[in-house]
Amino acid sequence: MSDLLSQLKAVTTVVVDSGDLGAIEQFRPVDATTNPSLLLNASQLDFAKPMLSAAIRYAKTHADDNAAILELACDKFAVDVGTAISKLVPGRVSTEVDARLSFDTEATVAKALQLVELYQQNGVSSDRILIKVASTWEGIQAARQLEQQGIQCNLTLLFHMAQARACAEAGAYLISPFVGRILDWYKANTKQDYTADTDPGVLSVRDIYHFYKEHGYPTVVMGASFRNTGEVLALAGCDRLTISPGLLDELSKQTGSLDIKLRDSGANTPKPAALTESEFRWQLNEDAMATEKLAEGIRKFAVDQRKLEQLIASQV
Repeated sequence: MSDLLSQLKAVTTVVVDSGDLGAIEQFRPVDATTNPSLLLNASQLDFAKPMLSAAIRYAKTHADDNAAILELACDKFAVDVGTAISKLVPGRVSTEVDARLSFDTEATVAKALQLVELYQQNGVSSDRILIKVASTWEGIQAARQLEQQGIQCNLTLLFHMAQARACAEAGAYLISPFVGRILDWYKANTKQDYTADTDPGVLSVRDIYHFYKEHGYPTVVMGASFRNTGEVLALAGCDRLTISPGLLDELSKQTGSLDIKLRDSGANTPKPAALTESEFRWQLNEDAMATEKLAEGIRKFAVDQRKLEQLIASQV
């Protein structure tokens, strides 16, 4: 009998959640995702140190002042890591817009276009990348504009059905609901333990998956932020799952028969009326978990973005 990772790959597109080229080579996923935290970690790895130096040199010749140099060096480094990853995966690489732009639609669009241009300079076409944007109202509207320009997006930091609905209604290519972070909140606030099948993060993704399939939304559901292999296996059959190298390694060593948990029934009931901005904000506001985790996620990504900038500033 084959290992559980091999069986999972047969029913779900497996994506590696890492900026480590070694891990990507080992597990051979279809796609790969990065974020500011993963890029900060990657900057300490041997393969990426020359890329960081090269990004700084590039920024110095293409930007006029220190602030612009730092911003461009970060973007160039992210794109160069993504370019290296693109040579190891047959599918797409997700690259994240600066989290500090999460509440500015036009700035998010401009940053996304800049990242796409940097990828094109490296010979990577836009159909090989996904632009990652936080699932704020402003981020979702930026994704709407980008999708209309043929630039496909990965809407991240997603914790609530209102976010999932708004993303689908905006025509987003893919969403990344955060399973483990939802579980973290519930464990901290209820002091309870959960099984894989009662895990609030797992249940959230299942609900979103069934809503999309029932109403015929083409937006891809990619579960993310897993804390254990039980959460991963509880979503077997989901469109995609982005999984850390450590959990991929565990799954590759586990055997048994995989139980497929999610299937597209083929139902296609009429879509509900699109959420208004006020409806979106109110529904998100009514859920303490989603409100807190979205804000916290943006803050943490911004912290790591600043740490990367400080690292670059020390070398400029």
